[in-house]
Amino acid sequence: MDSSDALLARFLALHPRTIDLSLGRIKRLLARLNHPERRLPPVIHVAGTNGKGSTIAFMRAILEAGGLAAHVYTSPHLVRFHERIRLGAIGGGRFVDEETLADAFRRCEAANAGEPITVFEITTAAALLLFSEYPADVLLLEVGLGGRVDATNVIDQPACAVVTPIGRDHAEYLGDTVESVATEKAGIFKRGCPAVIAAQDYAEADTVLCRQAERVGADPIIIGNQDFSVHEERGRLVYQDETDLFDLPKPRLAGRHQLVNASTAIAALRAAGFGDIGTAALERGLTGVEWPGRLQRLGKGRLAALVANGAELWLDGGHNMDGGRILAAAMGDLGERSDAPLVLIVGLLGTKDADGFLRHFVGLARALIAVPISGQVAARPPEEVAEIAERAGLSARVSPSVEAALAAVADIAFERPPRVLICGSLYLAGQVLAANGTPPT
Repeated sequence: MDSSDALLARFLALHPRTIDLSLGRIKRLLARLNHPERRLPPVIHVAGTNGKGSTIAFMRAILEAGGLAAHVYTSPHLVRFHERIRLGAIGGGRFVDEETLADAFRRCEAANAGEPITVFEITTAAALLLFSEYPADVLLLEVGLGGRVDATNVIDQPACAVVTPIGRDHAEYLGDTVESVATEKAGIFKRGCPAVIAAQDYAEADTVLCRQAERVGADPIIIGNQDFSVHEERGRLVYQDETDLFDLPKPRLAGRHQLVNASTAIAALRAAGFGDIGTAALERGLTGVEWPGRLQRLGKGRLAALVANGAELWLDGGHNMDGGRILAAAMGDLGERSDAPLVLIVGLLGTKDADGFLRHFVGLARALIAVPISGQVAARPPEEVAEIAERAGLSARVSPSVEAALAAVADIAFERPPRVLICGSLYLAGQVLAANGTPPT
């Protein structure tokens, strides 16, 4: 029997000659599979530029803390494709195993019968097929790209549609303005279904999302900083909406942006009919949540052992302009609580705005080491990253690998042990977790 990797390689041959984002291909395949998208548990559909995965991680942690089973679909994966499909179970779900995944791929390949289809479309169909066959209380479904014509947007009546903060990314598909991106993301809103709109960083995104939700007849429309809010008080997270106020522990995930993601998760669960989950589950969920590769501290492992005694090693996969801003703010907050020289180890794709990402660290990072992202033809050469960093005002150099960069950091004479942040790409984050021996579980 072919492995899932072999099947994925075969799927590449089915890729259309030109990418026309549409729902026709996946709808055709789902019909041949007897419509698994109509046999799912309640679906919470999540789109957005930043914070989608963290918001889903919060929801899963809270639901599981409340004794419920949650299926989860996210992308991209960090180390193995199997991370994209988590099959829910009481007490905690699990990534799909190889035999189950390969079987679903084979069934989808047979049903597709060699017709053109993208890899994301056919693998999304496989995920929906599995989610329809395993019982769970809810499916947390993350959009792959955009929303309106994303392969996940085949759910007619979601329990809730959520849009996290909007920024500029994937301009070649979604347009180069915040308004155009927001319009695409708002395509997951459905008539008569709750729409939750996270507190936005751009007023124009808020305007477009609210207008589109009203246009399609989403009901109710629940808006961050209007219908629900969050703030930090005495080291606690205080969430408030029109009916309740919760005084909760701060999230385990680092960074002030996680307060917004946590509050969006709570609002979405309440809108989707899980409002009776209880304060105890909220507390356990916030303090037990895990989301690898997103401002993750690596305290053990092969790479962590390479940093100097007393130094910190952090990892984040954020890669766009707003991701850089959020990440720099989080590093600034860490620096205020515990001062340490910040060193960046950076790998970036050529499709990303390197200057827009890096300029947020000017005046914050003491040094930057640019590294390649192995196996990625779209990776930006580290020499180019270093040059862009120097132009932005950062002190930069090049290293042939993350391991070599960590060794170079150990040779720099700082006044105190540094805080090292590996960042710039989810592909790089996945490679680091694999090399460190701490893949997602």
